[in-house]
Amino acid sequence: MFGQLPKSKKDPKPVNIQGDILLTSISTPRRASRTVIWLVLTGVLAVILFSILPFRLFVGLGPKLNLFATVFLGIFIEALPYLLIGTLISGLVEVFIDRDQLTRLISNRAVPAAVTGALMGLVFPVCECGVIPLARRLFHKGLPLGAGVSFLLAAPVLNPIVIFSTAAAFGWGPMLLWRIGFTLLIAIIVGLVFSIERNSSNILLGSLGSSREHHHAESGAPLGEKAQRALTICADEFFEMGRYLIIGAILAALLQTFIPQSALLAVGSGPVFSVLVMQLLAVILSICSTVDAFVALGFTGGFSFGSILSFLVFGPMVDIKSVFMYLQVFRRRPVMYLVILPFLMSLLAGILFNYFMP
Repeated sequence: MFGQLPKSKKDPKPVNIQGDILLTSISTPRRASRTVIWLVLTGVLAVILFSILPFRLFVGLGPKLNLFATVFLGIFIEALPYLLIGTLISGLVEVFIDRDQLTRLISNRAVPAAVTGALMGLVFPVCECGVIPLARRLFHKGLPLGAGVSFLLAAPVLNPIVIFSTAAAFGWGPMLLWRIGFTLLIAIIVGLVFSIERNSSNILLGSLGSSREHHHAESGAPLGEKAQRALTICADEFFEMGRYLIIGAILAALLQTFIPQSALLAVGSGPVFSVLVMQLLAVILSICSTVDAFVALGFTGGFSFGSILSFLVFGPMVDIKSVFMYLQVFRRRPVMYLVILPFLMSLLAGILFNYFMP
């Protein structure tokens, strides 16, 4: 296997457990000391900047800092419950579903796997934050690559909460139907593209294919023990993925604070450029898919049907916080494809609607 040393024909030597433990105990303080050094350097640089820059500059930044804090907390608090739901379902999947059951449910053939993966979003009430840890756990359990990618892209729109919120904002009409239809189409196509790669280790991070952090409980284990294992997995993944949710929320808040929406809306005219502006807004705003329909409703007076549709289709698939979380599941190049392919297809859909259904 790639990344492993070739096995010797001679009898294997006994493993030096004490040496491994000693190495781990040495490396951990080194990592901790590196973190402390970076924190100290950051603090020193902050003190130098405060002493050099004029006080009036910081007074002028006061309203901006308040706006940043408000936007950051809004994004973080909005996404946090769904991340918790996703990690909780992930723990339950690891404990109560084994690889054989998943293999029986999901076909290994490319087209049926991609379609089934996309439709799985109807079952799980997770948005773009919660679906990522759940998809990662399903990859652990042997979910085919195409099915997992289709599920990852489709679930934030196809889950029942988002369907009802979109219907509440736009009614049971064309916007809801086209949003569901194009989301399904894009998710299935991207899933089929990824299914071409037979070796999942070229797509997924090495830890997903080579090892597992948790072993599911034995079938005869008591229910209480299984529940404890599921909660342990939930807590581990919640704190692991939560770090990247915070980083993404900080970047989204910075962009919203220093790039006013009015500047984007002012240049968002024309059948092509309006779609691009709405897609850029979807990435910058990083709104949870459960409420993005109500935000999009506020743009209907100044933007076309196609640009609003591209906002509703592309936004749940790709935003700032989800990109950082994708990087904990996929290698960097596949993440690039996960961003570019939905972007181009939703852009094309919006432009076609603007030209042929103005």
